[in-house]
Amino acid sequence: MYAARLDRVRSAMAAQAVDVLMVSVGADLPYLIGYQAMPLPRLTMLVVPRDGEATLVIPRLEVARVVERPECFSILGWEETQDPIAIVAELCGRPSTAAIGDQTWARHLVDLMGFLPATQWRRSVELVGPLRARKDAAEIAALQTAAAAADRVARQLQGGDIALIGRTESQVSEDLSRRLLAEGHSHVNFAIVAAGENAASPHHHASERVIRAGEVVLCDFGGSLSVVDGEPGYCSDMTRMIYTGQPPAEFCELYDVLFAAQATGVASATVGTSAQQVDRITRQVIADGGFGPKFIHRTGHGIGLFEHEDPYIVEGNEVLLEAGHAFSIEPGIYIEGRWGARLEDIVVATEDGPWALNSADHSLVIVEA
Repeated sequence: MYAARLDRVRSAMAAQAVDVLMVSVGADLPYLIGYQAMPLPRLTMLVVPRDGEATLVIPRLEVARVVERPECFSILGWEETQDPIAIVAELCGRPSTAAIGDQTWARHLVDLMGFLPATQWRRSVELVGPLRARKDAAEIAALQTAAAAADRVARQLQGGDIALIGRTESQVSEDLSRRLLAEGHSHVNFAIVAAGENAASPHHHASERVIRAGEVVLCDFGGSLSVVDGEPGYCSDMTRMIYTGQPPAEFCELYDVLFAAQATGVASATVGTSAQQVDRITRQVIADGGFGPKFIHRTGHGIGLFEHEDPYIVEGNEVLLEAGHAFSIEPGIYIEGRWGARLEDIVVATEDGPWALNSADHSLVIVEA
């Protein structure tokens, strides 16, 4: 699998006249060789010449964490007294054009530019991004496994197994996180819990605010789940809405618009439709419902080894959806100082139509505890 991915990235390098690819922290590295670099000041970097052997330059103390794949890359462990930037520069030769990983620390790029002053630099996403965006069958299966685990937690929430009233947002967030881990996730990326007026903040950080009876609770959670030990994990991400008691008619009307927009957005995400068109179609339902200015973010983001990656479902992204593209559809309506609502599924574009991986109840679920 990894050898095939490296072959494809070299083909992209040839097509785009890139001499060498260098990737460090971020998702490109585990995608290409199955290793996740720790975000350390010490440099870890995979050097992939267009016409030569790939080399993983890594601190000596980290070598033991690498699963060796000699058919794909060699390992060069550098000592504390060595300059890893000089090592990378030597492996690169004198490239006319180099692509650098999007998450590479700026200090490393600046130092590399000093060693390679004549090199033109490009972002690795131009090479690896389209490859990562098109998930293969194994990747889709991994996403499906992660989504199913998150669905089980959502059903526990909707079924009243997770107490809300009288607990703080932070306590409920911790509860959701524990349950994600219990359902197989290796780690939790986030567990947003936003009650009442806090639900109007899309990325609200769970606080010590106590959840009360008679208010909305927005829960957006996800993590990373590795299907095979030692392999990088694929992400889950979903949002469901709870009301602690009988919701007022005004909020029900808002939620009905949101529900319709999310369903319409999922249905519109067909192969050959542009990402921005999906955003427009979803957004129009909310505008027609009278809440247009209250939808303040993009309709969705790609998902895979990272919770946010290409393709982004947003105005201005003219990329046409392809079979294997995986992304969220998550419209929201936010009324500052009062309440907010968001509904999110992970969707895969297929030749047979959009496939929503999340199936937990999309309704505004009422709980009394």
